[in-house]
Amino acid sequence: MPVTGSAPAVAQFGVIGLGVMGQNLALNIEDHGISVAVWNLRPEAVDHFLAENAGRRLVGSKGLSEFVRSLQRPRRILMMITAGNPVDEMLARLSPLLEPGDIVIDGGNSFFKDTQRREAEMRARNLNFFGMGVSGGAEGARHGPSLMPGGAKEAYEHMRPTLEAIAARSDSGPCVTWVGPDGAGHFVKMVHNGIEYGDMQLIAEAYDILRKALRLGAAELAEIFETWNRGPLESYLIDITAQIFTVADPETGKPLVDVVLDAAEQKGTGKWTAQVALDLVVPVPTTAAAIDARGLSSLKNERVVAAEKYPRDAVAYKGDKRGLIEAVHDALYAAKICSYAQGMGLIRAGSNEYSWNISLREMARIWKAGCIIRARLLDAIMKGFERTPDLPNLLLDSEFQRAVTAAMPKWRRAVCVAAELCIPVPAMSASLAYLDSYTSAQLPQNLTQAQRDFFGAHTYHRADRPTAPAAHTDWSALARTPGKAAK
Repeated sequence: MPVTGSAPAVAQFGVIGLGVMGQNLALNIEDHGISVAVWNLRPEAVDHFLAENAGRRLVGSKGLSEFVRSLQRPRRILMMITAGNPVDEMLARLSPLLEPGDIVIDGGNSFFKDTQRREAEMRARNLNFFGMGVSGGAEGARHGPSLMPGGAKEAYEHMRPTLEAIAARSDSGPCVTWVGPDGAGHFVKMVHNGIEYGDMQLIAEAYDILRKALRLGAAELAEIFETWNRGPLESYLIDITAQIFTVADPETGKPLVDVVLDAAEQKGTGKWTAQVALDLVVPVPTTAAAIDARGLSSLKNERVVAAEKYPRDAVAYKGDKRGLIEAVHDALYAAKICSYAQGMGLIRAGSNEYSWNISLREMARIWKAGCIIRARLLDAIMKGFERTPDLPNLLLDSEFQRAVTAAMPKWRRAVCVAAELCIPVPAMSASLAYLDSYTSAQLPQNLTQAQRDFFGAHTYHRADRPTAPAAHTDWSALARTPGKAAK
């Protein structure tokens, strides 16, 4: 059994998979005085990792059986491997080697329904399986991520000291908590990533308005975003955006962001968020708009041709420069609140659907540090759910009501300016439409339902008797041609 200089023969924690995330989490765990056994499908990766970290409490194994034997009981094993079939294949190899009470954690971005299935299969063998969302990227994994574990609560107690030790910390404590049973952790991570998609798209739209309407260059944009990061918009994504604008391309000397191809890729977790939201009938228009925006961005060649067929005059904004910057700030902030409101609503719906009893207050708390969507706003969200634990929507909280109401005039102005100047702002517009729809006592879906009853006899409920049995009308028999006198 290869070990580093000071490693014990038996380790307290195990990590399978020595990609960047697996390596960094293993080192993070070891930093906190916990010995770690490591195994990788490619044995040379184990040798290389041990050689680079000589003197640490690391136990390396060439075989999976040897790896399992090197762990204290109950065994605690974190898998950091590719989601999908590789997880099932690894569990098929690993589970026969384990003993009742052992714990296996999937730290990848697995689909929550796969996690539910795997948890049930492992539980039938008296083994504990956790699906754990890990957010923060490589840097977070190394120095403190946000962790979202879902599985048996009793088994969580065996992992809690280690997870709390390696997690990021905010003024509200370690950024980890027991999320709920079976797939709850991966469900929350999925929604986290959907919010992340929306956040990134909203920031991109703010940038697009400022550069196209005001013709601002990278240096001035860096100053604006740096200033915004000292106010209510303070967040990791705003911070790195400001930094991005300061980087020059070594080849051309231009701002590097200006030579990056405008075609964004995606790995699928945002798409899962939108699909699950449709299944649960929860509107998440900001995330959906962000997904569509990435899809449209990938049609680069088509867009170039279309731009020639639909020419537009390059008209700069003629109004007050400072006023528009402030309007974009308020639009970004209010739209962000709506995006989080949608995400929290989806978590609540999933919790209700699968009887997870997820605490929305705790989800906001563990996202305050370590994760990609960490932001000052999350402290306000946490406090909103402290005031009203069963709050149906963030927009109904008194503090958020005041904030959104104050931002609304400038938000609408920013969206109008973008429309006038042919600057697409799908996420900002979707958030605004979400707000206007959610806060409208009367929507036009009475007509939609009448149409459904006309052509499909789908019935409808009367507004004056909403709890009465559904009604149906033979609309064609009663209708007359518009413009002609009734017979």
